Amino acid sequence: MFEEAQYFAPVATRDDGSVVVELAANHPGVADPIYRERRNAIAALALNHTPGRPIPRAAYTEQEHQVWALVTRELAAKHREYAAGEYLRGCERLGLPADRIPQLQEVGDLLEPLTGFRYLPAAGLVPLRDFYGVLEDGLFYSTQYIRHHSVPFYTPEPDVIHEVIGHANALASDRFARLYRLAGAAARRVETGEALEFISKVFWFTMEFGVLAENGADRAYGAGILSSYGEIEEFRGMDILPLDLAVMGTTTYDITQYQDVLFRAESFDHLEDVVGDFWATCDDEVIARIVTDGAVVKSAV
Repeated sequence: MFEEAQYFAPVATRDDGSVVVELAANHPGVADPIYRERRNAIAALALNHTPGRPIPRAAYTEQEHQVWALVTRELAAKHREYAAGEYLRGCERLGLPADRIPQLQEVGDLLEPLTGFRYLPAAGLVPLRDFYGVLEDGLFYSTQYIRHHSVPFYTPEPDVIHEVIGHANALASDRFARLYRLAGAAARRVETGEALEFISKVFWFTMEFGVLAENGADRAYGAGILSSYGEIEEFRGMDILPLDLAVMGTTTYDITQYQDVLFRAESFDHLEDVVGDFWATCDDEVIARIVTDGAVVKSAV
């Protein structure tokens, strides 16, 4: 229900050096002064972080740990039913704590021996080229805050549940980690904003909201589905299309709603062959040709 690196509450630094997260009027925590103060403090941790240094610890409250524990427990049950096998193997390898929110430094310490990935803290918006580009280096930008306790199964923006349960479990898989790195390399390789947007949309419809066929059923592997208590129950009823780079890279979507159009890989090998090979070889010219050829096919139809 949100797009990485694009759908964040704005973060501002005032003249006195204080950090303020500007929550929307309809945000679940907007009228909670304690929550707002904590959001500000956690954003300041990321802004004050020096790359290469340990990630500052967020002092989570017992209430916040309880939200993590509740959502983790409920999602784990749904993952056993709906998640792709490669994602489940990543969950087993990583071994995230179920009863408390792990620190981002801790998540990176668990991931690095497995696939070389580490986390970077993000206060809010990260420019698209930066967000995707660092994936090539085995780095993943992540928020540290958690959703408001009043709605534990909903968040209007990517929080630590999405960033860690959705993405870190995938990043614990060698095969998924390779795809993330290839996406990062592609984002750095292209020069135009149009090509970068095309790559980001392919990422959206795969690593965020991807589905693949497995054992005769559709299984989710996208972090956006697997971190959403509601969406994971609904995705099989959406319009699920075959993988098509031209369509994925040019399809618009509403980040505030459940995704009503998804794309299915016929297997993990198929995902690697189509999307992995695309990210490994694409440049501005290749993407422009895919868009043009796709438009020709649409007009012919």
